[in-house]
Amino acid sequence: MSETIQLILGEFSRKLDDRFRLTLPGEFEEVFKPAAGKCVIAKERPGCLSLWDEETWKTKLDARVDLIQQRFKLGDLEQKMPELQILGRLLSTRHREIKLAERGRLVLPEGFREFLAVEPGNEVMVVGAAVCIEIWQPQKWFSYIEGEIPEFRNLLDTLSH
Repeated sequence: MSETIQLILGEFSRKLDDRFRLTLPGEFEEVFKPAAGKCVIAKERPGCLSLWDEETWKTKLDARVDLIQQRFKLGDLEQKMPELQILGRLLSTRHREIKLAERGRLVLPEGFREFLAVEPGNEVMVVGAAVCIEIWQPQKWFSYIEGEIPEFRNLLDTLSH
């Protein structure tokens, strides 16, 4: 019997407190249940962070990193050393493990706050992105969605056929 996958959907405005803490919307509790509250926060694009269940994130990332390590050992990446170094730098800064506290509360880590371009007391948009939760700086969110809305019907048709 196959398990039903629930997409994480919804758009909510939330306010950061004076210590960069954020409480996730209660509507996400049923579909976003990281084991022991273990999550990964990642830098997606300027003004946007994503929040993943740690197990899901590690499964996807580890498989790709293992493949790259195997290719490196075989000498397949000797001509791509600059790209490999860029990837290493990005992997070093792109994501961090965090713990989701009771009632869906998390703290935005240093480096991630600056990437999101927010200050204590600022509003953020918390958005379900089907497989993860995204945290957006509001102006970046509105600009992004303005560009994507015209493609909604085509995207829905493509993914549902």
